[in-house]
Amino acid sequence: MSWNTRVETPSDIEVLRSLTHDAFGRQFEVDFLDAHRADPAAWIPGLMFVATTTDDRPVAYALLTRCHVGDVPVLSLGPVAVQPAYQRQGAGGAAVRAALATARDRVEPVVVVLGHAEYYPRFGFRPATEFGIRHPQYDGPSMMALALGDGAVPQGDLTYPVTV
Repeated sequence: MSWNTRVETPSDIEVLRSLTHDAFGRQFEVDFLDAHRADPAAWIPGLMFVATTTDDRPVAYALLTRCHVGDVPVLSLGPVAVQPAYQRQGAGGAAVRAALATARDRVEPVVVVLGHAEYYPRFGFRPATEFGIRHPQYDGPSMMALALGDGAVPQGDLTYPVTV
């Protein structure tokens, strides 16, 4: 199936909050998303990408926010959410690819993600420790990074402006 992708619009916000709850089955990720939206140190306008049905209804999204490796600003991917009825149909992957294409266009050095170690390598993610990036709590295979472009990848501890 082919998916349309675009940047979210203000009319998508409540739809994406509901989608988040449906996808994860709990409120934590909704609160996490809301905390990012409210934090100007984390939220970067134009970096929430949605995959939509042919009638422009959002069914998946991928969010990029600001975090740091040491003192170097980088991007964090997540949450990535897909409406349960549309899971395993490529909608989430389409949103992730749109997000990563924009990250490359912005000439960001790296994108990090804390997620399924079986899913994100299909987009080129590798264990963050291979790059010298350390998360204070999650240095296992679920903490991954994707180098963008030919520039140097920063090394050091990963910090996020938002905590929930």
